[in-house]
Amino acid sequence: MFDPITTSRDRFTGPRDGIRLCYRLDGHREHPPVLLLGGLGEDLTTWSRHFVSELVARGFLVVRVDNRDSGKSTFVSAPAPGNLRLLCGRPRRDAYTLSDIAADCAWLLDHLGIERAHIAGRSMGGMIAQTIAAQFPSRTRSLTSLYSTTGRSGVGRASLGTTMLLAAAPPRTRQQAVRAHLTLTTHLAGAAYPIDDAAETAHAISTWDRTAGDGAAGMRRQVQAIRASGDRTAELRTITAPTLVINGDRDPLVHPSGGIATAAAISGARHLVIPGMGHHIPDSLADRIVHEISAHASNERNPR
Repeated sequence: MFDPITTSRDRFTGPRDGIRLCYRLDGHREHPPVLLLGGLGEDLTTWSRHFVSELVARGFLVVRVDNRDSGKSTFVSAPAPGNLRLLCGRPRRDAYTLSDIAADCAWLLDHLGIERAHIAGRSMGGMIAQTIAAQFPSRTRSLTSLYSTTGRSGVGRASLGTTMLLAAAPPRTRQQAVRAHLTLTTHLAGAAYPIDDAAETAHAISTWDRTAGDGAAGMRRQVQAIRASGDRTAELRTITAPTLVINGDRDPLVHPSGGIATAAAISGARHLVIPGMGHHIPDSLADRIVHEISAHASNERNPR
């Protein structure tokens, strides 16, 4: 039995198809659940304490999870794809897909005894959230897709400078990981919503310490999962859950065209573009994003 009021600590599911997920719960068990899904290489602490506490204060049970190949969840044993495969979009035969990660999330909801949840994801997490809404419609109360895209070629593409930053050699020490995180996050966040160096340093240390496997290899397998899933536009057109698409107009990693394509593919989706926002949610933006998710979820009982 779960305590009626939960607080952040790492918990684990049992294994399913060799995958064990690490998750955290915050809030009251009787409140409507919102499942938060992080992006490429991100662990569950990417959703800041402030972000989570604001959702809890608005009456939600917050469920955060480490995707497979991140944090304390299972790192799969398959070799990571090489540069050529990633560049050419030729996934290995043993690659998993976004559908597999979506099934992980459905298994997590089963484990928690949650029939339906509000689903919100950022970047790759937005792709996973979209996939859950499409493939598990009965489990999805509402969908919020944050700075994500559809997989269609030519939309949501990263800038050349961002691609070059991501191609840098992976960090091998905690100190290198902090420097790399600050450099990349400063670039992604943009000038309108600058990062808090102290908060981001603490987050980088936490992520490094929590990562249970080879983080660089895990990221490559996650990129491969995106490539292996291809153009998901046709699948997105089947989504019936109330949908909110949010992105900034200064995103160097997922071009704003990705948000436009996502909203266009999902019937009735509301599209919100936040001026000056990049590919990051610092606490200076958290209240705005939480307000939008909360208002959207509260309207879920009034389907379009």
